Amino acid sequence: MTETPTAQPAADADTPRYRYTAELAGDIERGWQQEWQARGTFDVANPVGSLAPADSAALPIDKRVPADKMFVQDMFPYPSGEGLHVGHPLGYIATDVYARYFRMTGRNVLHALGFDAFGLPAEQYAIQTGTHPRTRTEANIVNFRRQLGRLGLGHDSRRSFSTTDVDYYKWTQWIFLQIYNAWFDPEIGRARPIAELIAEFDAGTRPLADGRDWSALSAGERADVVDGHRLVYLSDSVVNWCPGLGTVLANEEVTADGRSERGNFPVFRKRLRQWMMRITAYSDRLLEDLDV
Repeated sequence: MTETPTAQPAADADTPRYRYTAELAGDIERGWQQEWQARGTFDVANPVGSLAPADSAALPIDKRVPADKMFVQDMFPYPSGEGLHVGHPLGYIATDVYARYFRMTGRNVLHALGFDAFGLPAEQYAIQTGTHPRTRTEANIVNFRRQLGRLGLGHDSRRSFSTTDVDYYKWTQWIFLQIYNAWFDPEIGRARPIAELIAEFDAGTRPLADGRDWSALSAGERADVVDGHRLVYLSDSVVNWCPGLGTVLANEEVTADGRSERGNFPVFRKRLRQWMMRITAYSDRLLEDLDV
């Protein structure tokens, strides 16, 4: 006996031919992202210099780089894990909406993002696996860039950098030296080169706070006096010392049980000599600068 095929129900006229599925959404998004990349949609031109339009002067005024500039920078993610977590896009989407709004209203908006790549997680991974921290960090950055690209955020990728880039951290070291070789002069309310302070001590135009005679001090005593004025200085202070990690931890990195959040190692309070910044020297100036 031959079976008769069952008739298929007629298609509902109200059923859409194409349904907006996750797969279709991904295809549309990838297509537009490729188009944005090809066009350099989020590449922000400088008014002058190597990133300025080559024919800027020849363009009509309404086509030139907008004079109304705006800089939006996201908090740098730390590429320590396998990829982004939900907290990253939660903030990045908000700033992306903000930046896009002002770009659409005519501003020259630079929206930038980099990677805060120094820190304890990279060190610990290197120790545990025997992998150089730069190897793992750079691999993580590649993955982060891929994930950020899938989000379609409007970052200018040409302006991105990592804090482990030599071209970047050479300047953070330079800044440290500028602060180390400076002191805060309360009479004028700003920093001055430490060499000027030493010259004033040598000339006798600035007496020592404790009444001692500068010329009678030994080289070591003079160094101690000068170091007591520097904006960065060494000091003994009580810290959260974690022998298991071989480093000092911030309070938020220590659990209520007195152990490290990373690795669950015991943490002890002890005195250590470490670098400090003389921020309190600026307290009066900061108060005076507040709007009343």
